Amino acid sequence: MDDDLMSDDLMNDDLLALTHYGEEPEKYLHAVTPPVFLTSLHVYEDFEEYNESWTGEKYAYGRRSNPTAHILEKKMAALEHGRRAAAFASGMAAASSAIMAICEAGSHIICLKNVYGPVKSFINNICVKKLKMTVTYLDGKNIAEIEEAICPETDLIILESPLSFVFSVVDIRAITAIAASHKIKTYIDNTYCTPLFQKPLDMGVDVVMHTISKYIGGHSDIIGGVLVSKDDELMERIITQTREWFGGILGPMEAWLAIRGLRTLDARLKCHQETAMNIAAFLEGHPKVKKVNYTGLASHPQRELIQSQQTGHSGLMSFELNAPPETAVAFINRLRLFGKGCSWGGFESLALTPLYHTGEEELRALGCEDNRGLIRIHCGLEGHQNLIADLESALDHV
Repeated sequence: MDDDLMSDDLMNDDLLALTHYGEEPEKYLHAVTPPVFLTSLHVYEDFEEYNESWTGEKYAYGRRSNPTAHILEKKMAALEHGRRAAAFASGMAAASSAIMAICEAGSHIICLKNVYGPVKSFINNICVKKLKMTVTYLDGKNIAEIEEAICPETDLIILESPLSFVFSVVDIRAITAIAASHKIKTYIDNTYCTPLFQKPLDMGVDVVMHTISKYIGGHSDIIGGVLVSKDDELMERIITQTREWFGGILGPMEAWLAIRGLRTLDARLKCHQETAMNIAAFLEGHPKVKKVNYTGLASHPQRELIQSQQTGHSGLMSFELNAPPETAVAFINRLRLFGKGCSWGGFESLALTPLYHTGEEELRALGCEDNRGLIRIHCGLEGHQNLIADLESALDHV
């Protein structure tokens, strides 16, 4: 579908963005699926045209831009209601590039203490140790505490909502309002919700990150990340400086696979959500389960805030057994349909005890002192009846 044929209303239609937007089949022999541009460079008839290829939406060298990756970027920008997007070789390449584009030596960062662990490792070991930045870790629930942490050097607030251990959420609008009043940039990991279930840019966030290895890819066969923003100047800096200089652009084959994943994202997410809702209800009603953490449950303590920010829920949740932490390991080892592995968002179900080997000091820092036996599961596409039967069989041995 030619972009010129799409009105502003249609451009903001998620289903059209997933399936057609940005593809321009008339450029590619009217192929219904865009091609994979497996090329490292583009050549031109004259030097002047070559020089112009380094500006705008033209192409010169694969470390800077690629036509297949650009189609993915246009789709992601439309889905997140942003102006520009940049695709990266991993979620961490995207996250670290955003931090480096916004901050400078001596900057102060406010970061939620339960964000993705490698992001904190990057801050602690690169930003703090090598670039003399400072960081304040908070749980994000106390808005006054966030405002109190702001100092003249604060340049960035890093958010994730929901958080992927106990699935608490933060008040995105309240935090971005405070940040904007102090001219501080905000960043959020929106991987859990995807652009279909949460639109952080519309709530005032400056830059959104997705690990496209999860639901966007959907098939556990690619690694990648993406940043989206309404801030043209910030995105230009991210694309032409941090991404190009660090060499973190997404490869064309991975971009093509992500485009393929987007085509079924709506259908897959609905299935993941339905499965997870059934499983969460089953676990919540089981006498051997102490607590279930899932944003789709009516019993979630932040239910009202969740409903004001999210329009749906994915397949990830956690729960605790009415048993010692050691029992959690034995429990997941009895599961047959849930693979034991990291990541999530693919077609397959997964189970882990992510905090089991975490030290007491770190558990306290995370606010998870009593959660060493926490079990996190991703509900895949095997069918909720099959997954519940597997869980019930393992619970029978607890």
